[in-house]
Amino acid sequence: MADPAFVRSDETNVFPRELDRPMPLIVKARGAWLYDADGHAILDAVSGGAMVSSLGHGVEEIIEAYDQARNISFLYNQQFTTPSQEELAKKLMEVAPPGFTRVHFTSGGAEANETALRLLRAYHVENGEPERWRIVSPAQAYHGPTMATFSLTGRKGLYHPFEPYFPDQHHIPPSTWRFDPSGEEALAALDEILESVGDEVAAFFCEPVSAAALPGYSPPERFWRGLAERREKYGFLIGLDEVVTGMGRTGTWFAANQLPFEPDVITTAKGLGAGYIAVGGMMCKERVYQAVAEGSRVFEAGHTWDGAPLPCAVGLAVLDYLRRHNLVERVRERGPVLLDDLRSALEEFEMVREVRGRGFLLGIDYVDPRDGESFLPTELRVHRRIDDEALGRGLSLYSTQPTNDGYAGDMTLLAPPFVSTEDDLGVLVERVADTVRTIEAQVKSELAGKPKVPSASVPGPQGLG
Repeated sequence: MADPAFVRSDETNVFPRELDRPMPLIVKARGAWLYDADGHAILDAVSGGAMVSSLGHGVEEIIEAYDQARNISFLYNQQFTTPSQEELAKKLMEVAPPGFTRVHFTSGGAEANETALRLLRAYHVENGEPERWRIVSPAQAYHGPTMATFSLTGRKGLYHPFEPYFPDQHHIPPSTWRFDPSGEEALAALDEILESVGDEVAAFFCEPVSAAALPGYSPPERFWRGLAERREKYGFLIGLDEVVTGMGRTGTWFAANQLPFEPDVITTAKGLGAGYIAVGGMMCKERVYQAVAEGSRVFEAGHTWDGAPLPCAVGLAVLDYLRRHNLVERVRERGPVLLDDLRSALEEFEMVREVRGRGFLLGIDYVDPRDGESFLPTELRVHRRIDDEALGRGLSLYSTQPTNDGYAGDMTLLAPPFVSTEDDLGVLVERVADTVRTIEAQVKSELAGKPKVPSASVPGPQGLG
């Protein structure tokens, strides 16, 4: 008999992303809790599964913003503007990093990143440097599923069979504990690219704190300062993908506020709609905007729902709610405590090498418990086992699989809603620890007598060609 709390790929008309993964059927959600069709409660430790529902579920003040549809729900922003778009733009610039004055709204994160790529390219064309088109980005990242954003990801194991559609972009290794804790290797790889094609580089584009690809990871201070120095020398721009980290996820309105330089372009999305509507934005500094304003005065190729009144009204309600309830401040204060609690709860486990992150964006990095360094064998599917075990304990996690480029192994992402109570966070830590304890015991038993998976040496810069 079919389980009413799960839906399988052969029982639905939906085209799922993973055909061999039964999907829990969630019928209700309130605060940080989800409820399936059997009435089981599941603690949402990843804000809806994709780091989106930062305000939790069922917030009436945000739902009321849908009254905007009584006046007007849609207008095309190439021909019209509306009070909700104008007001959201104004309030977003009030919390944006210094020097940011403009925002182009989009339907979501991938569209925001695509729009950023267009602006980063347009800036140089408007300034008389049409040869600048290349984007350099970290090799272990994620910026979206469209062809242009996918090419920035640098995870070649995900490319097949879409390689013919990707531009030939360049990637540098991430500065993780395994390969490059100082950041010097990444800077050396960037120098190699700049010395080769520096006059063609339009921008460096990255996540200030990584999410799905390297949960909770951020490069060391030395890398950020070196990146800013090279921007001054070579004339490229710096774009930050804050689709996840924007709107308070790391304890400041934008993670850019925590960096030792000012970026030129920032994208954001997930926390702007907070799961109540799809809305994103690409923000830029005034000098970047002025390149277009003093040049062609045209920034074409928008998407249909960019800046529409309904999503902007909901985004405005989200921003006001964050301010009114001091939720960014709560994440800034509570995030380090959550990180310490998680580290303390997991310090006994030999399979856990690192617990890292900022604010309410944390990551757990797993290793072979026999040496505390090697990757776990992929056939053990530890990432899936962690998620399944957690779900059985009433906890929703998001774990990532090892990559065949040797940059990353099994990892778990944690991104709880900002409104999670103290009890919620305590349950989260307890259930994570119980989950890891169970899976580590299984893994140790299964690894007995098997060879280790060696860590790869750090690769140099890479392109798609």
